[in-house]
Amino acid sequence: MLEVSLKKTLGKFTLQSSFTADKGVLGILGASGCGKSMTLKCISGLQTPDSGSIRLNGTLLYDSESKVNIPSRERNIGYVFQNYALFPHLTVKQNIAYGMKHFEKSLRAQKVTHMIEKMQLKGLEHHYPSQLSGGQQQRTALARTLITEPDLLFLDEPFSALDSHIKYLLEKELMKIIKENFNGIVLLVTHNIEEAYRICDQIMIMDQGQNLQLGPKEDIISKPINLTTARITGCKNILDVSILEEHKDYLLLKSKNLIYKATKHQIPLSDSMLAGIRAHHLRLYSDISHKENVFDCEIMDKIEGVFSTTIIVNCEGNVLQLDIAKASCPHISESNNKIKLHIPMKHVFLMENDV
Repeated sequence: MLEVSLKKTLGKFTLQSSFTADKGVLGILGASGCGKSMTLKCISGLQTPDSGSIRLNGTLLYDSESKVNIPSRERNIGYVFQNYALFPHLTVKQNIAYGMKHFEKSLRAQKVTHMIEKMQLKGLEHHYPSQLSGGQQQRTALARTLITEPDLLFLDEPFSALDSHIKYLLEKELMKIIKENFNGIVLLVTHNIEEAYRICDQIMIMDQGQNLQLGPKEDIISKPINLTTARITGCKNILDVSILEEHKDYLLLKSKNLIYKATKHQIPLSDSMLAGIRAHHLRLYSDISHKENVFDCEIMDKIEGVFSTTIIVNCEGNVLQLDIAKASCPHISESNNKIKLHIPMKHVFLMENDV
């Protein structure tokens, strides 16, 4: 288990981060400059926190009170950088062996040979990084990291520099290798919610040096606790809301002239709350009856994408965005912009306005 509680100030920026992580993949999600990479640097020992403590599998790596600060090279943490950081003048074999200088020569050669076979790099041992494909470079960087048998693995935006057509393939390949060859804790830094959701078991939202929310990825998406978290996770529809009635299983809400129901979740209610619903959860119908939370609305704009259509509607004074797969998009007449909007009550969430 990784236990982190640290504070670090650089200029006008202050990182104040407290969290725990167990085996599996934890995604640290946030915009550029929010403190994601600085968190990794403090944990790995590349930067020293001003105060706090860091413990990995029961071993104290850093503690400001007891003056413990284990050197970075002794923390047994693996690091895969965005550009892989392979040494251009070293071959694949030499890059993989680089972190094993303290091993006896015959054992080092044996482990390198085994790792080359495991990472499907056989035949490329004497190639230089410039002679490798993106996937081969990625496997070489990962082999160099895993050969030291780290307790903790950092992936610092490893896919952000890749073209979209190869990103998914390399992402899938990397995580398959990690799953088969690593049984420790993985921290993935990313600013891409789709990437975080595909790869991670849990997600931690960061903003301006603070941890806002940490939990299973499904909860982060379905139940963001505040406006900042909702925005970072891509919620397009955020409404001012008044709570008209509170029932056992649902709430009756009002946003401008729109009165609608929402499933009741176990969160404390207050007067400063906002309502949110994600664009892909809203539905349009040209003809519908006997459904709750169905309202007349007016289509304001329609934007065609490659695989989906974005529709902007006005519903009782609220401007809402819908993202609909093209195959599911109802026929919309050019001469008639009136249509029915369905707001599924189970997908409406309430959150604090922290802005």
